[in-house]
Amino acid sequence: MIEIKANHMEALLQEAIQSLESDEDARLVSITKKIERTNPTQFFEAATLMEKDRAFWASTAEDFYLVGIGNAAEIVAESARFKQTEQMWQQLLNEAIIHNPYMNVPGTGAVALGGMAFDPDKPKTDLWNSFQASQFRIPAILLTKDKQADYLTFNICVHKNDHPVQLAKELERQERKLFTNNEANKEAPLIASKEEIEPEQWKNLVLDATKEIKAGKAKKIVLARELKLTFTADVSIHIILERLLRTQNNSYVFAFEHGEDCFVGATPERLVRLEKEKLLSTCLAGTAPRGSTSTEDEKIAYELLHDSKNREEHDFVVQMIRGAMEAYCTDIDIPTAPVVYPLKNLQHLYTPVTARLKEQFSIFNVLEHLHPTPALGGSPNKESMEFIRENELLDRGWYGAPVGWLDSNQHGEFAVAIRSGLIRRDKASLFAGCGVVKDSDPQAEYEETNVKFLPMLSVLGGQL
Repeated sequence: MIEIKANHMEALLQEAIQSLESDEDARLVSITKKIERTNPTQFFEAATLMEKDRAFWASTAEDFYLVGIGNAAEIVAESARFKQTEQMWQQLLNEAIIHNPYMNVPGTGAVALGGMAFDPDKPKTDLWNSFQASQFRIPAILLTKDKQADYLTFNICVHKNDHPVQLAKELERQERKLFTNNEANKEAPLIASKEEIEPEQWKNLVLDATKEIKAGKAKKIVLARELKLTFTADVSIHIILERLLRTQNNSYVFAFEHGEDCFVGATPERLVRLEKEKLLSTCLAGTAPRGSTSTEDEKIAYELLHDSKNREEHDFVVQMIRGAMEAYCTDIDIPTAPVVYPLKNLQHLYTPVTARLKEQFSIFNVLEHLHPTPALGGSPNKESMEFIRENELLDRGWYGAPVGWLDSNQHGEFAVAIRSGLIRRDKASLFAGCGVVKDSDPQAEYEETNVKFLPMLSVLGGQL
């Protein structure tokens, strides 16, 4: 399985160590090689033997996976988080030694995985103590899997007194441990209890939001709520990932583990994707359930496509994306009308937006302009966010915010973290929201959030 010979790896490590001037200095070394085909969820579960934090990313439509283990380097930013994160990422890359024969393969080389808080200006609760306003990790070991091949990347920060032979042997030992056949636990705990957080108060908040909108203070306000679950035993994240991959096609399946807490979900909503200078964003706003028959399904899709509330909600997002693209891109292409995008439990209105990123800008410029989208915040942004910050009944944490990855070769992809939950051993908090406009009915919006809970609730073994 080891394509890079031990003496070559030792030489790369030795080069990095010799470049250091003092005992306090450190330098990232990243080494990528091709490996045999590997099951990504089994690889994720095998990492429990190493007692290290894990990250998981899958684009199910493209059969693309990233599985990160451990933490070779970390980028954490609080204020000015988009700018600071970009600056720290570029500094890390400028100082790193990266050996990657597969530079044209997205997700190889030095890769950072992570995400951001929805609103860093809202006081953080204990629920999200393990997650920062902007937090990206370069894994110690990374599995990259696409349709053509699998790759393994070792990332290690070396110091002046490190010994290259010992480091190389330790990397080989970790690899052997990860690829040792270990039977994963296939038992899933049962849901012992379920608690909706203040459902009637949430409906009253929807009513308050409609009053704000009718008074001309906003056009749309997105409100989210929380559903708490308690299980008979600790939840095995790899089982949840396997179920999400099996049931949530056309989605991004993700997990970010920080200590005993893991933020996991399956979101259909791409925020932005970058391949060199080619940029793709998508508008996914306007929601309806799937039908129980093909005839009913087609009827619901037709009604969704011609529903004024959903079309208005969708257009809010399209115009916002257009504004972001015009600021940073050329060659912008936006279809004149949306189409229906079907998922297992839901269907959405969908519009893709393609463009070419200007040379002087980065994916972080686009992220900062796009977040929060009107689909998760509202419109206008300032007024809707102020209402959410002051009135919403929960700390969203990373829910509704950008999560994703970027690599050292100008590839990256971020999604909006919806259809998600925070797992904390034997407990889970699930999140769902809906867009409130002037004619919104609180009970109807409540029912819409129930539908949006289903993707996560179903894989956790529950129902509404």
